[in-house]
Amino acid sequence: MRHIFGDRYDVYSAGVASGGVSPYAIAVMKEIGIDISNQRSKSLHGFKDRHFDVVVTLCDHGKEACICCLPRGDLVLHHNFSAPNEVGIPEEKTREEFREVRDQIKTWLMHQFS
Repeated sequence: MRHIFGDRYDVYSAGVASGGVSPYAIAVMKEIGIDISNQRSKSLHGFKDRHFDVVVTLCDHGKEACICCLPRGDLVLHHNFSAPNEVGIPEEKTREEFREVRDQIKTWLMHQFS
């Protein structure tokens, strides 16, 4: 979102739990020229009292697990993207799943905000 629409929106990111970013996400974003290596997942609790023009949720688990903590927004957009599998499959298959979700999110965002 920041890479595509950062000139139109201030973008904040949070998730179900705070922590690091998957090395697979970092790798596949780097493939398209986006460096997220210094990013970290922030907790929604830090944003619950804020109001946003747009709130975007990207998976049903996050939306439902954090319904009490979701920030308010004039517009709430939701799409349930499948979480890539990071366990028990070959590394290249994992990277491919991350690429697929990356590209799906980009296409969906372009459709929503263009």
